[in-house]
Amino acid sequence: MAEKYVQTRQFKDATFEQVDFSGATFHAADLSGVTIRDATLAGTSIVGAELEGLRLSSFGDDRMTVIVNDVDVTDFVESELDRRFPERVQLRAVTTVDEHRAMWDTVERLWAESRAHAEQLPEAMRHQRVGEEWSFVQTMRHLVMAIDTWIGRMIHLDPTANHPLGLPPTDFSDESTAELGLDVDASPSYDDIVALHAERRAQVRAVLDAVTDSQLDELRTATLAAEWGEETRTVRECLKTVFHEHVAHRRFIERDLAVLEAR
Repeated sequence: MAEKYVQTRQFKDATFEQVDFSGATFHAADLSGVTIRDATLAGTSIVGAELEGLRLSSFGDDRMTVIVNDVDVTDFVESELDRRFPERVQLRAVTTVDEHRAMWDTVERLWAESRAHAEQLPEAMRHQRVGEEWSFVQTMRHLVMAIDTWIGRMIHLDPTANHPLGLPPTDFSDESTAELGLDVDASPSYDDIVALHAERRAQVRAVLDAVTDSQLDELRTATLAAEWGEETRTVRECLKTVFHEHVAHRRFIERDLAVLEAR
């Protein structure tokens, strides 16, 4: 029989990390203002609750099934995101080398637009976070790591590919961060990180210029981080992961730039 806890203390403003609440029931609980990040909510039900202002987001094109008052709104959400961000549709259709190259053309064009958008704001705002999300500069640092990981370490099999300014995922361990030589507390200028990202984009372009259709399905095996273990991926998968990272994070950063503009 499951244990039952009756409220005997307040958890207001507390932080819970790596806690297993699977199968738990929260009854008559005040969860207003709660932030749930990097969590698994598969199969979660919210019943008889006040949902004013409830916000849900998943990473990039990861499909999430959402049912509101017994109405499945999943397809509506997906189609609306595709309408607003047609690059999602283009990415899903990428198969040939030419389509990969065209996709990267789209990515570079969109990020040029986002940089222009960010440059309308003061330098300090490009380092400013909205809520707990990454700032513009932090987002570009993460994209540098994405390229170092999937192009440098995986496609080129270079275990020294990581630049110290690369920013790992939020659930990355301190041990792996240190092992890869990443300086998460660094404070690069906007210009510095733009220049570094440009260098990394050129690496992607060089791969796309050289790869053939048959080489897209070649396998690469590498250890991207000790905690992840050894992984095997096709060149195609590596490239599409880099595309996906850029497409997904641009959607988030454009959302946050709009908030910063309104301040």
